[in-house]
Amino acid sequence: MANKASSKLSIAVIHPDLGIGGAERLIVDAAVELSSHGHKVHVFTAHHDKNRCFEETVSGTFPVTVYGAFLPRHIFYRLHALCAYLRCLFVALCVLVMWPSFDVILVDQVSVVNPLLKLKKSAKVVFYCHFPDLLLAQHSTLLRKMYRKPIDFVEEITTGMADLILVNSKFTASTFANTFKHLDARGIQPTVLYPAVNVDQFDEPKSSRLNFLSINRFERKKNIDLAISAFSLLHKGEHGVFQGLNLDQVSLTIAGGFDKRLRENVEYLEELKTLAKREGVSGQVNFITSCSTSERNELLSQCLCVLYTPKDEHFGIVPLEAMAAQKPVIACNSGGPVETVKNGTTGYLCDPTSRDFALAMAKFIQDPRLAESMGIEARQHATESFSTKIFGQRLNRYIVDVARSKKD
Repeated sequence: MANKASSKLSIAVIHPDLGIGGAERLIVDAAVELSSHGHKVHVFTAHHDKNRCFEETVSGTFPVTVYGAFLPRHIFYRLHALCAYLRCLFVALCVLVMWPSFDVILVDQVSVVNPLLKLKKSAKVVFYCHFPDLLLAQHSTLLRKMYRKPIDFVEEITTGMADLILVNSKFTASTFANTFKHLDARGIQPTVLYPAVNVDQFDEPKSSRLNFLSINRFERKKNIDLAISAFSLLHKGEHGVFQGLNLDQVSLTIAGGFDKRLRENVEYLEELKTLAKREGVSGQVNFITSCSTSERNELLSQCLCVLYTPKDEHFGIVPLEAMAAQKPVIACNSGGPVETVKNGTTGYLCDPTSRDFALAMAKFIQDPRLAESMGIEARQHATESFSTKIFGQRLNRYIVDVARSKKD
C-alpha cells in the first residue's frame, strides 16, 4: 500500500460554496498543489458561480462538480447552519453513490459529512477546520441555544471521526482544544497547516499612492468600520496628535467579496457608506465590491499599506497577500495575524481601536519610505514562511502519510 500512496492518489475535495474568500482560496491552493504533485484531484461543491470564483476553478487545472445547487442557503434568512449541513450532506451522498472510491477525501469546513464518507472503506477522511462553527454562531436567545445545541454536539462528534484534522493556525489549535473538550480528553489533537499565498502572482509594486487599502468580505465580524473610524480620526486631528499631517492626497479604499444573495453583505455595505458620510470622509473613501484577482493585485500594488481589521480572526489570508505584494500590514493584535505579521518589521499589530490604528497609519503618512522598507521585509517573510510551494509540500506529506496508514 505504501508504494501506491507514495505515487499518485485519487483525492476528492468537498467544500460547501466555491465562491471567493479565505477558505475558498485555501481549497483552491490545496487542489492546485496536490495536482502539481501528480495526484488526481476532483472538487465537489454545492455552489460554484463561474462569474464569481477564483480563476483556477474554471481553468481546467482540476474538475469541479456541483451537486445540490437547488437546495436553499437559508429559510427566510434563518437556519443557515442547518441548510449548510443539508447541502453538504447532499454533496457527500452524491460522491458516495455516484463516484468510485477515492484514496483520500479532503473535507473543508462542514464536519457533518465525515461519518457518511467513512462508509467509503477504501478512503481516508481529512478534515480542515478553519474555526469551530459553534464559536462563530450566535447563541444569544433561548431559541437559538436550543437550535444550536444539537448542531454543536454533532460538530464535535463528527469532527473527531476524521482520520486527520488540520487547522489553520496555532490560535485555532488552542481554541479547538478549549472548545472540543471531549476530543481533547481523548487525545485527539489537530495539526497546524498554515494557508499560503502565491507570491509569484505579485509583480514589483508600483509607485505607491497615499492610499490605505482594506480587503475583506462585507460582513460585520470583519469589523471594517474600524478602518473608516481610524481614517476619519486622522482627518479630525483631535488633541493635536495628528495635526500637521498632509492629508490632501490620502484616501481609503475598501474592497472585498460581495454577494448580493447575502442579506448581511447588502446591509453592511450600506452601513459602512453611512458611517463614512457621518464621519465626513465619504469623499475620500472608495468602495469596490467583488473585484477580480487581477484588480485586487492592482489595488495592492498601488496602495501605501493594508488595513486588516477583524479581531480574533482565526487566520486571515489578506495579511499574507499584502506582504507577498510587498506591502506592510496594520492588523489587530490577536488571532492569526499575531502568527503572520512581524510587529515593527512587516507592519504593526494594534489594539482594535481607531486611535491605535490611526497612530500606525500616521507613521506611514509621515514617512512613506517606511512603508517601502517594511514592504521588502514583508515579501521576504511571506516567501520564506507562507508560499504555496511550502504549503503544498506540507499538505502533500500529510495526505500521503494518511493514505499510507490504510490497512493492507
